[in-house]
Amino acid sequence: MQTVDIKFQKLHPDAQVPSYAHTGDAGADVYSVVEITLQPQHRAAIPTGLAVDIPIGYEIQVRSKSGLALKHGITVLNSPGTVDAGYRGEIQVIVINLGTEAYTFTKGQKIAQLVLKPVIQAQYIEGELGTSDRGTGGFGSTGLT
Repeated sequence: MQTVDIKFQKLHPDAQVPSYAHTGDAGADVYSVVEITLQPQHRAAIPTGLAVDIPIGYEIQVRSKSGLALKHGITVLNSPGTVDAGYRGEIQVIVINLGTEAYTFTKGQKIAQLVLKPVIQAQYIEGELGTSDRGTGGFGSTGLT
């Protein structure tokens, strides 16, 4: 398995560097540095107390924790969120409570997963499009069954 060194800076004394739960995991857990209660249908940006130096050619994707999503309806709102290589501010996780009950995040709790991904930049150009079997069909045009 390929590894890449990613440097994190603690901006808060309670910040924790992301960690993998198991060898071979794609997502590293990231932790809250605050306690916050999120009411149903409300959203918040939860601080991690971390800044990161991502090498050019990579991004970090912020993804939901499956247990929070299944058990409590808590998900990353802009999933996957993107932390670009040039960003040096604090990583915050934008979450929404889609559940029916208020949910309290505790300080030090796992709130999301960070996944390092390579980036390929496209060169966007204007021009005529080729044809395809699908054409302009979209938005349910293939049916549900």
